[in-house]
Amino acid sequence: MQTVTVLGATGSIGCNTLDVISRHPDDYRVFAITGNSQLDLLMQQAKACSPRFVVVADEALFDDARKLAADYGVTADILCGQRALEEVASAGEVDIVMAAIVGAAGLIPTLAAVKAAKKVLLANKEALVMSGALFIDAAKQSGATLLPIDSEHNAIFQCLPQDFEYGNLQSAGISSILLTGSGGPFREREISTFKEITVEEACHHPNWDMGRKITVDSATMMNKGLEFIEACWLFGASADDITVVLHPQSMIHSMVQYVDGSVIAQMGNPDMRTPIAYGLAWPQRIDAGVETLDFSKIASFTFDTPCMERYPNLKLAIDACRSGQAATTRINAANEVAVGAFLNKQIRFTDIAVVNEETLNKMEPMTVCSLQQILEQDHAAREVAQQIIRGFS
Repeated sequence: MQTVTVLGATGSIGCNTLDVISRHPDDYRVFAITGNSQLDLLMQQAKACSPRFVVVADEALFDDARKLAADYGVTADILCGQRALEEVASAGEVDIVMAAIVGAAGLIPTLAAVKAAKKVLLANKEALVMSGALFIDAAKQSGATLLPIDSEHNAIFQCLPQDFEYGNLQSAGISSILLTGSGGPFREREISTFKEITVEEACHHPNWDMGRKITVDSATMMNKGLEFIEACWLFGASADDITVVLHPQSMIHSMVQYVDGSVIAQMGNPDMRTPIAYGLAWPQRIDAGVETLDFSKIASFTFDTPCMERYPNLKLAIDACRSGQAATTRINAANEVAVGAFLNKQIRFTDIAVVNEETLNKMEPMTVCSLQQILEQDHAAREVAQQIIRGFS
């Protein structure tokens, strides 16, 4: 029996994690679940999985959460705030931490889990985008196990040699990591009409069921850009080692190309329960509740090269990756602000890339080495992005 803390339980990854855990009640016990604003769903989850602790990130909602817990008959201790998130991520009783808080808010509690040498299932790509070397160094020092949960990185992990050593792609005979992406809902839409894209259109992904922010990122392909940065850190790769490939069917989740001409791919239906189950049970495999591929019903697999005119955010993210930590921290922060403004209908879809590029251009190059500097750059980039957005209005 292993105990699990689910950071970000009310998001799509968190919900799918609890679904997989519920299928294996003799193997996993939920220690804590956390959420931010979806209190009803959080308490429904607590009623179903009986954790010891429920954490509400927003301290202003603490009283509402306690009242709702009583209404639902939840017996777990109700905690709130940043410190509580760190405590349930690093508690001695916890074996596994699912890091699924979306955005920069997930960095500190995920880092707490890493420093406590937990088995960390990393679904929060922003943690590595923001803090890269600091995050990886912390994992090496503590002995934490990092298992990628994003379907693409999980696929790459499965396609690597079992004896793969971090950063040694050449000695492992690897010529390239092929990072696949669907291209989102606007892969074939006329670029001249992008200014007319609505929030509702951008929030409808053709293959995946995800939260609104991540779905918009998939439409702009910023999500792939952030995954590009994350892949560099996860596998010790350079930007030249990774190629983004469009694969609209989303059934090949990523591939590793070897110097002998071989390409090893991980395939499956587009369902996040597969990588979640793999992470929970690694190095074993367990039932995830996912249907296997029926090859008799697959018409075709197609591949293409992404057009950077169509996906300027992808280019911005790759360029930031080459520039260094300050740039990746800044573009992640600016993008969170820009996507939020788009979802609130303050700016157009095409303005997201404009805000991101102008934020990077307005800030001086610098080297960041500490967590404090990373957080300062994150805050500064958000302020610059907000100023740019105010200029639009």
